[in-house]
Amino acid sequence: MTNNEATQQDYIKRVNLVVDYIDKNLDKEIKLTTLAEISSFSPYHLHRIVRSFLKEPIGVYITRRRVHKAASLLRSTDLSIQDIAYRVGYDMPSSLSKAFKQFYNVSPSEYRTNKNIVIMNRNISKEEYNLQEPQIVERPDSKVVYIQIIGEYGNEHYNGVWDRVCSFVGRNNLFGQKNEFLGIGHDDPSVTEGAKCRYDACITVEKEVKPEGEIGFKTLEGGKYAVFFHKGAYNKLPLIYDAIFSKWLPSSPYQLREAPSFESYINDPGVRKEEEYETLLYIPIR
Repeated sequence: MTNNEATQQDYIKRVNLVVDYIDKNLDKEIKLTTLAEISSFSPYHLHRIVRSFLKEPIGVYITRRRVHKAASLLRSTDLSIQDIAYRVGYDMPSSLSKAFKQFYNVSPSEYRTNKNIVIMNRNISKEEYNLQEPQIVERPDSKVVYIQIIGEYGNEHYNGVWDRVCSFVGRNNLFGQKNEFLGIGHDDPSVTEGAKCRYDACITVEKEVKPEGEIGFKTLEGGKYAVFFHKGAYNKLPLIYDAIFSKWLPSSPYQLREAPSFESYINDPGVRKEEEYETLLYIPIR
């Protein structure tokens, strides 16, 4: 590896630390001095470096993450707008309303009451999915190594990302009998521009691993999950999520828990036909 490549990998690792901190602290004041400290970037260079990787200013990224989370809470909970504002780091509902309208050109109350409003352009499918009842499971914490990709879900870069994380796991003798291949989509493409959607390609491991360049390490929180099985092409997954959140969840005795949903890919798409792909969708509940 050349010096330039090593520097690039080190920067990616440090930007990942910034992104992870922001996502875990949206309900708090996020100080640039703290981000500079955890990333070891100087405050002067922090803006330029992070912007070059995230493709937007860090302040815009923080605001976008806050209003995105607010949009999700508006549709998936009956929390008041005031409570949602506090949960995403605003002292007053009016501050959330102003930021929400700037990003999506609609107020939080309008977005909540009018279910026909879609705040990012997308093709709306009228296809119905026959959702089967999920298994309810308690899952332990999982150690994972991962690479994060930013871009439209399922784009042409995904195979390369999986190849690189698999290569890292293989080189470091981390493959065993119980590895899981997990995908975490952090953003809802119905409220986030496709080019800014974040996805973690993860492989579970048995021990803690030191981050290396674009390879990160974290612990995926355990707890109670509703697990839905899907057999077929991955492009049907958005349809399944729509059915889960619009039909199953409102009629179930469960509520969403503050943890990411994720997918577990059971078989290798490289050696299977699309109709044979098997996926488990884990929805955090309480």
